[in-house]
Amino acid sequence: MGTYFAYARVSTPRQGEKGVSLQEQKAAIERYAAIHQLEITRWFEERESAAHTGRAAFSDMLRLLRVGKVQGVIIHKIDRSARNMQDWADVGKVADAGVEVHFATENVDLKTVAGRLSADIQAVVAAHYSRNLREEVKKGLYGRLKQGLYPFRAPIGYLDQGAAKVKIADPVRAPLIRQAFELYGSGRFSLPDLVKELHRMGLRNLNGGPVTMNGLVTILRNPFYVGLIRIEKTGQTFAGTHEPLVTTDAFEKAQKVLTGKRPDRSRSHLFTYSRIARCKTCGYSLIAERQKGHVYYRCHNRPFKNPPACPPTTVREEQLDEAVLNALAAVDLSASELDILRAELDAWRRDSEKERAAQVSGLRLQLDQIQARLEKLADSLIDGTIEKTLFTRKQSALLLEQARMKEQLTETEKGSLAAIEALENIVELAKSPSVLYKAASREKKRESLKTLLSNLAVSGKNVEVTLAIPFRIIAERQKTDDGGPNRGTCRTWELILYQIKACLEKHSLAA
Repeated sequence: MGTYFAYARVSTPRQGEKGVSLQEQKAAIERYAAIHQLEITRWFEERESAAHTGRAAFSDMLRLLRVGKVQGVIIHKIDRSARNMQDWADVGKVADAGVEVHFATENVDLKTVAGRLSADIQAVVAAHYSRNLREEVKKGLYGRLKQGLYPFRAPIGYLDQGAAKVKIADPVRAPLIRQAFELYGSGRFSLPDLVKELHRMGLRNLNGGPVTMNGLVTILRNPFYVGLIRIEKTGQTFAGTHEPLVTTDAFEKAQKVLTGKRPDRSRSHLFTYSRIARCKTCGYSLIAERQKGHVYYRCHNRPFKNPPACPPTTVREEQLDEAVLNALAAVDLSASELDILRAELDAWRRDSEKERAAQVSGLRLQLDQIQARLEKLADSLIDGTIEKTLFTRKQSALLLEQARMKEQLTETEKGSLAAIEALENIVELAKSPSVLYKAASREKKRESLKTLLSNLAVSGKNVEVTLAIPFRIIAERQKTDDGGPNRGTCRTWELILYQIKACLEKHSLAA
């Protein structure tokens, strides 16, 4: 009676935890050992596929068999030991070295030529079964991907609905994912700061733990959130049928920041005009200092230059407040001006509705053209007239463009009037910016300044305030003889609105 190892295997950890296969294999091996009076001294159990080499327990067992630790090994079946020819060759080598290899449920003797042939045939069949199964699984996955379905676990922000079903937005995490893209795309957060902010807001990973910085980068780089499915291993991209969580614009802004744009540095003590007020001579931000109950902004470029680069530049925060308020006061609209502007915008909105049908038709035509280009590209790959690397790059670009067109079509079909809404927002901001600015908190003031101003420069004691173009156009409206604002006619304000709209469109194209 000799001593033997026993080896049992299932293909996945789930089968090992919830299935009964391991217990059945062990029971069959124990019955075989009892009948043949073989003593089992150690069990080796594995919970992974045998289609590939490198299984830890299997390799450890073979190593001990080679050094003669026991007389032999008992395995449930041939396909439990190996489903690839390399591992089966290793089993054959230990058998040739004199190690007894028993199979509990198969009458195979590796010591005889006929027995080895029978075992080799079964091993080849097992390897073929594994390869064929892998190909069938790939075929099924590829079929799902072509249908726009993601056959893997839903990424953060989505929920699984079962096999062959579209992922749906997670009502808890989806809004946080949107905010992650918006906040990072704004450039105001570094990755470490955004990780902390999202954790504070309640974002957790799929296991309920905190989202790490690497995890956040994975989220921000994943085009799944704009409706595309990208398979990293093959580089292929597919159009998904799931609902996008973010716009292509928000996604591309995040990509630009990831590839090199520096976010604003976060500061624990940020003054109202920090990184907003600049020295007119050198262009550097003024440094804020609190002294004797007042906040002073100074240019620190001068002391380090010989001769001095800038004139002595120091200004109190109250002086900056006064200059900003004077500039904003020129923008303030009267009640009658507001009435005229709102009436004009209402008329524009009605006219825009008439153009919507033509825009929808044009966008659908462009989508058809993109689809035709995708089909032509696929034909070129099949015909061998284009390399796969170039095909993948062009396909990804076309699919992203297709997603963008679909967004535009959806917005247009809903009657989205982005330009008019932007004008309405500007009109509302121009209603009484100086009054709102006086009452705003420091953080709100900073947000307002970034919207209302294009430049705030200081030279010596002089402060120059430059309004952003839309508000500058309003501030420079025609004045009356007594110096007050001319309340204007509908025609005057219509021209002003056209000027602002043209500036917004120019800025949008430049961006």
